[in-house]
Formats: sequence, structure tokens, C-alpha cells
Amino acid sequence: MKKKINSACETCSEFNAGGLKKLGVKTDNVDFVVALAGNPNTGKSTVFNALTGLKQHTGNWPGKTVVRAEGAFEYEDKKYKLVDLPGTYSLMSTSQDEEVARNFILFGKPNVTVIVVDASRLERNLNLVLQILEITDQAVLCLNLMDEALRSNINIDERNLARELGIPVVATSARFNQGIPNLIQTIKEVANGQIVCKPHRLKNIPDNIMKAIKKLSGEIEKQFPKVPNSRWIALRLLEGDNRIMNALKSGELI
Repeated sequence: MKKKINSACETCSEFNAGGLKKLGVKTDNVDFVVALAGNPNTGKSTVFNALTGLKQHTGNWPGKTVVRAEGAFEYEDKKYKLVDLPGTYSLMSTSQDEEVARNFILFGKPNVTVIVVDASRLERNLNLVLQILEITDQAVLCLNLMDEALRSNINIDERNLARELGIPVVATSARFNQGIPNLIQTIKEVANGQIVCKPHRLKNIPDNIMKAIKKLSGEIEKQFPKVPNSRWIALRLLEGDNRIMNALKSGELI
């Protein structure tokens, strides 16, 4: 995707994050929960550290050997809990990492999911981005490692990408703290509803499958009015996803 973009340095000066307080592990009494998702090696942990002031405070997810990292920050009198999800290439639940990431985005219902991608290898990251956008309406794309992209003469049209994906796009170089103020401001605006996302959803679904999805989605909503994203759940049920079937039966989805 080689179109023109403002530089990461121009982007990072757009907002002042002087009101940011890095709270480290103080994750109690928060106003919003933010999930950090992304492929491995996209600088996701660097973004986490830049926002919380931590160097990865970790534990394990309940019943899993997968590492769990949590921290918090305060911005403009609101507290945000940040959960760094395992790095994964997919949400198809073929591994513990994928299951943990997917389940938190769906069942945990974070107020915002920040999808961290490597701007120098954007095409490799879009598969996960599109899968996440099938699950949640509240997302921000963090184009990280912009310094490497610009060094490789890779130019990305942020505005067009945001229009195509239906979510805000923020360019960052987290290891140099570039773009982090803009990212914090965007997280705030998505969390409090100032920015309303209209994420890209699959459109090239055959008519017979789409009819089945709509019918099953309607039945799910009747039985479970508070269920998150009945369309996506219906699609996963039609594909025979046992994890989603069990979660629906056990009540975990609601």
C-alpha cells in the first residue's frame, strides 16, 4: 500500500498527552478497559510499556500457561486498564494464544481494542485486523514501527486506510514515543463515544450462507438478548466452532 502519508513525527505532535499518568500495576477502579492485540514482533509490548510505565508486569491467564500482562494509565481524569493480549496471527482458536486473545475481545468486551501492526509489513498483519473487526465495533489501528516503514520508503495513506477499515488509524514509533500522545487521545475518544467506529465486515459471503447467518443470528438474539455480536457468533457456529458452542451453552457469552 504505497500512497502518501504525513510523517510519524508530524502525527505525534498533533496532541499533547501532558495529562497522562502512568499507573503501573494499579489496575483497580478503572473507567475503561483497553485490549492490545497484534501479531508477534509488532512492538505491542513497547506500546504497553509506553502507556503504563511498566516493563511488562506479567502473570498467567486463568487455567492457562499463556502469559498475561496488565497495567494502567490515567488520562484527563479517567483511568484505563490495559491488557496486553498474546501475540497471534489469527483468532481461529487453533492454539491457546489465539483462544485467549479471541475470548478476551469477545467475552471480556473491552471498551477499546488497539490493534498494533508493523507498518513496514502491513499486508502480513491485515488478516488479524479483519478478524478482530468481525468481533468488535470499538477498535483503533496503531500503525507502529513507522520509522522502519519510512526508512524502507514505504508510504501509507492513513486516511484512506481508516476509511476502508472504518476505524481510526494512528501512526506511531513507540520505541521513540512518537505518536503515543495521538494514540492516547484516540483511545479516549473511542472509549467515550466521541468517535463512532463502523468497522469493515465480510461482504463476499454467498447468499445461502448469509441467509443462514441472519436466521441463526436472530434466534441467538431472541434467546440471549445481551449476547455480543450475534452475527459473528452465528458464523462461527455454522463453521462448527466447538468453543463458541460450549460458551453459548454455558452462558459464558452473556
